[in-house]
Amino acid sequence: MEELQGALQAGGLTVSNFPDKGRSLVTTRDFYPGEVIISQEPYVCVPNNSRCDGCFTDTNLKKCSACQVVCYCGSVCQKLDWKLHRLECQALSKLDKERRKSVTPTIRLMVKLYLRRKLQNEKVISVTATDNYNLVEALVSHMLDIDEKQLVLYAQMANLVNLILQLPEISIKEIAENFSKFACNAHTICDSELRPLGTGLYPIISIINHSCLPNAVLVFEGRLAVVRAMQHIPKGDEVLISYVETAASSTTRQKALKEQYFFSCTCSRCIQVGQYEDIEESAILEGYRCRDNGCSGFLLRDSDDKGFVCQQCGLLRDKEEIRNIASDIKAMSDKVLKSNSSGNHQDSVFMYKNIEKLQKQLCHPFSISLMRTQEKLLEILMQLEDWKEALAYCRLTLPVYQRVYPGSHPLLGLQYYTCGKLEWLLGETDEAIKSLTKAVDILRITHGSNTPFMKELLMKLQEARAEASYKLSSRDE
Repeated sequence: MEELQGALQAGGLTVSNFPDKGRSLVTTRDFYPGEVIISQEPYVCVPNNSRCDGCFTDTNLKKCSACQVVCYCGSVCQKLDWKLHRLECQALSKLDKERRKSVTPTIRLMVKLYLRRKLQNEKVISVTATDNYNLVEALVSHMLDIDEKQLVLYAQMANLVNLILQLPEISIKEIAENFSKFACNAHTICDSELRPLGTGLYPIISIINHSCLPNAVLVFEGRLAVVRAMQHIPKGDEVLISYVETAASSTTRQKALKEQYFFSCTCSRCIQVGQYEDIEESAILEGYRCRDNGCSGFLLRDSDDKGFVCQQCGLLRDKEEIRNIASDIKAMSDKVLKSNSSGNHQDSVFMYKNIEKLQKQLCHPFSISLMRTQEKLLEILMQLEDWKEALAYCRLTLPVYQRVYPGSHPLLGLQYYTCGKLEWLLGETDEAIKSLTKAVDILRITHGSNTPFMKELLMKLQEARAEASYKLSSRDE
């Protein structure tokens, strides 16, 4: 712990223990928006299926000829990964074909964890203050909080890992406990546009606690986890990121945190639960709209439980009507999920538009569920290269994004980026410049300025400005 504290101190950080939170990462100097607070390579990581084990790309893949489980995009990634994969490959190759099909990314993550520990113990891989198995041991497992069904699942997974590794010094109980640690501490590795690529264990990043109003954001540059300040963090303040989707009511966020991480959040947003502002926000994000389409009020259940009353104009909305529309939406949603496997995008657009139509009758205009449907339509329309309608849906989501995310949230920046790209593609250069500028202002804070992703974004903005300037000069001539 002293070595870790020394390494962190050099970067303006320290680990403190708080009675209600346990270990926490605290600043020993001021950090400013966009500044890197800490970065860490994974102790172990695995890509999602059908990705390169080295760089996580999904192109030019070839399976390892020996184990037939792990993929690489080329010799460079294979050589870089060889020290660890050599042992993993030997272990996997001993399994029969049917057993190999059971080797999920999570199983592989655990196998790699023990193999990396073995290589560090044998000094094949170096050990440092910020890269050692002791940091994994210090992570909280919450084994006492897990239900029996989950414990049985972990035991079954641990049996498979034990069969693969065949290391007598490792017990089934220890492996199961580490699976529980993964559930609470592993991070989803995403690309610059926050699309999931794989899973990694970052023991120091895992010390950072949660807040529904975070002052920092976790992004990834390849496999490197990077935490940047989203706002000014004064010396002595705790570094906080969000573990869950913050675009949700307090009740929904608390439920997600309790189920996966076994704690109740007491951040400044969550302590308002039950107060009028929180009730209003929940009713807007997850509740119903007024019967009067010209009214933007939110609804609360009436005292007689006959329905829901608009808090702005006083109109009552019948409970049975709401139940019927909600039931129709559920039936349509189930149908579209079943039909998605067919890959017919036109049919999906038709069904999602029908869901959207019903949600507009039922939900408040700032409803999260309505926003999610419109996001899905945007995604499908872009796959269909229907740029004009895709832009219309992108613009529909922006007011909701502006409401549910902080001003420097990466998802807001990325939505502006999508909007700007579509506007530029459709020849709306002036609008594209506005959207891309807003994207740059946000993503420069969350993603830094020197990543390939940001360089591409800045180049697009420069090109759009040059195009607008050329159009203006041509008009003047």
